[in-house]
Amino acid sequence: MALQGAIHHFLTNPILFVYQLLQWLLDKLLSPTPPPPNADLSRPKVAIIGAGLTGVSAASHCVGHGFDCRIFEAGGRKALGGIWSKVNNTSGLQIHSVMYRFHPSVKWKKGYPDRQQIVSQITQLWERYGLEQKTIFDTRVTKVYKDSHGRWIINDPSYGRFDGVIAAIGTCGDPKMAHITGQEKFKGEIYHSSQLDGKNAKDKKVVVIGGGASAVEALEFVAAENAAHTSILARSEKWIIPRNPFVDMLLSLNVFGEETLLSWIPEGLLRLFFYRDLYDLSPPPNTKGIFTDTPMVNDDVLDLVRDGKASWLRGDIIAFDESGTGIRFNKRSQGVPKGGPGREELIEADMVIMATGYQRPSLNFLPPECFDEPYQPPNWYLQVFPPAHVDICANNCTYVNAIGTVGNYHIGIYTRFLLMYLVDPLARPQEFWMKKWIDMTRWIKSKAPGGAFDFFTYGELLYWFAFTILINPFRWKWALFVLFGIGTALPMSVVKQEDKVRNGLGMKTN
Repeated sequence: MALQGAIHHFLTNPILFVYQLLQWLLDKLLSPTPPPPNADLSRPKVAIIGAGLTGVSAASHCVGHGFDCRIFEAGGRKALGGIWSKVNNTSGLQIHSVMYRFHPSVKWKKGYPDRQQIVSQITQLWERYGLEQKTIFDTRVTKVYKDSHGRWIINDPSYGRFDGVIAAIGTCGDPKMAHITGQEKFKGEIYHSSQLDGKNAKDKKVVVIGGGASAVEALEFVAAENAAHTSILARSEKWIIPRNPFVDMLLSLNVFGEETLLSWIPEGLLRLFFYRDLYDLSPPPNTKGIFTDTPMVNDDVLDLVRDGKASWLRGDIIAFDESGTGIRFNKRSQGVPKGGPGREELIEADMVIMATGYQRPSLNFLPPECFDEPYQPPNWYLQVFPPAHVDICANNCTYVNAIGTVGNYHIGIYTRFLLMYLVDPLARPQEFWMKKWIDMTRWIKSKAPGGAFDFFTYGELLYWFAFTILINPFRWKWALFVLFGIGTALPMSVVKQEDKVRNGLGMKTN
């Protein structure tokens, strides 16, 4: 019967069948073996701050490779999953799940999983690697500092001491709710884009304030609710790219991580084949390039506009109208800057959704020297290691803009970089060279509009990884482990031999 079911699945969903087979192979080949219950895990012991997708994934890699860890989570058990534990049930991935493989053992059931499936995969990973006993909930980290022996303390010594720290607090904290003049007079409903579960928008005129990732949440909601009409009020043009894994991966492979002389080609193709008749909704040529800001990945926006169910309006909000029926809006033409001239209109609404994003969680619990100019986040080594402390990895929480994803393979790669640095002194970068790498990257990207680290692509991230391994011969033995999680026995045995030589020469470091 199982064979019959597999054949039927292959015949009816061949692409999905191949994808699920690939996921099964990745799990078998690359997933570290979960430790047995009550296993005696070794040092280095790592403190992980945050029990979201990144924190859980990083912890599973630590224990899977035999190293102990503790996860500190400010919220309760319901906070497991981070931002995905907070958003609406209608929310889901806009990028294909092949670009959101935060652990080799993840098994997506479809190309674009919803919020519930994502939280389920995070929870299964947490349980599979026995992280329940290693997670401390309802514990907000306010201070991270070293004791006299150079080991890390989280808040106070009662939690023990650690050899390394992974900050995995993400980029999205509490909802950011804007206040607009006159909104107390509005007769309809006002919600944040993350607070839409159970709300009713059927046959209503909806206004979405904002044109970024949070607007996607709102669009998923209004599409599911069959709203009468949706008006998206955006302050500026923003690139929208198709929900197509091949297009998204091609764009993310730009290893330069910035606009180049050839950037007009993908931008022109998007205007010609994706925007088509809605060309004026794209950023004007020679203004904002696609490799300068995080694009919105969505097909529904342009389809809703073409069907007359939505309007994408560029301009500035003036205030809620005194009549309480909508918002007064200064609509600007393509290319006219924020605050420029336009035509004032009344955008009527029964419901207003604030797609105004989230507060960025603070890294202030880290030592002050992590923020010394000009090497403050995101200007860190590989964008996540502060030069003053190579034993800290701020995984997925220093990014500003990117094309790629923050939920992919690199979570494990960054975690294994940290483990390599902790156990191998010869592979560990010195502060001087960490700063030189940052300076070099800033020089290479000196013409990037937002700065070297304000925007990156996934291709650039992979180049960083390969370069930093190749540049130091003592890291070569770790290459398979760091990049793929394959085998620690050989590099560890080499490190022990190196330790004997160093100690015999009086070069003992730890």
